[in-house]
Amino acid sequence: MKDPFEFQGEFIFLIYFFYYSKKIYITYFMFLCFFPMIDFDDSGNLLGPSRDAVTISIEDEDEVKFNSQKKTADPSVGAYEEDPVSSDDQTKLLSGQKKNAAFWTFEYYQQFFDIDTYHVKERILGSVLPWPRKNFIHTYLRRNPDLYGPFWICTTLVFAIAISGNISTFLVNLGNPNYKYTPEFRKVTIAATAIFSYAWLVPLALWGVLLWRSNKVTNLVSYSFMEIVCVYGYSLAVYIPAVIIWIVPFMWLQWLSIMIALCLSGSVLTITFWPAVRDDHPKVYIAILSTIVTFNVLLAVGCKMYFFSKPEELPQKFSGPTVGVKITSNHV
Repeated sequence: MKDPFEFQGEFIFLIYFFYYSKKIYITYFMFLCFFPMIDFDDSGNLLGPSRDAVTISIEDEDEVKFNSQKKTADPSVGAYEEDPVSSDDQTKLLSGQKKNAAFWTFEYYQQFFDIDTYHVKERILGSVLPWPRKNFIHTYLRRNPDLYGPFWICTTLVFAIAISGNISTFLVNLGNPNYKYTPEFRKVTIAATAIFSYAWLVPLALWGVLLWRSNKVTNLVSYSFMEIVCVYGYSLAVYIPAVIIWIVPFMWLQWLSIMIALCLSGSVLTITFWPAVRDDHPKVYIAILSTIVTFNVLLAVGCKMYFFSKPEELPQKFSGPTVGVKITSNHV
């Protein structure tokens, strides 16, 4: 056995060298010289299987029994096995089921914006050209409501009302020397408040009433809240061309476009919600349908009177009375 103090001089030298050395690469070189390196070429074999090693496989007993029974019943099953996750997703897609998410998450509202342009055009045409025997929900929504169309219809209507209102005010006062045009940006805020409140609060109230009546009467047809919001959103599409017509400074043309838009929009709402209330008491369904039509009329007439009303004439400056001086001449 070697004396433990045999390498004492070498270790003392290393300590002094590491203390006084300032260069890392010299220190690293000395470290490689005095300490042997591990051969990494054979390190991969450390992870390889060994002849004398014992391999233990931990599996669920039920899973092992199931796999053995499955292979015994059908030997061809082991050749090809589908991924359970992918098969589950495929089953959901084929069955048309959607993953239920909480209503406060983005995933819940994301499914209502997943719609093709073709379906949006079809629903807009169905709301502009209603047919007596075509229920909007049963014919166009088919239990698949969306928020993409209603959102952009409401947004387009807001800017159409604000812009058309400013243009109409400018055209009415064109040629008036006392008028100075100033764009009224507050009309955008007021129009957005009115339109989106109508498109969300009125359906919310109607959904609550229909839910209350469905608990009283068992034969009533029930609609979901998103379906009612979708119907109200698409029913506003007919007001966009009507608002553009309001730019023309002719009162008879403006009121004619209002009446046509009211009839089309009110028809969509009445035809859609008639099956949900027709089995109820006559006084109840008359009150519900009358309220639906009344709020529709208030929205159209209110926007017309507020954003497109004829402005009052500006008062003219008071010049005061004129004083005349009569000069007479006396001839002698």
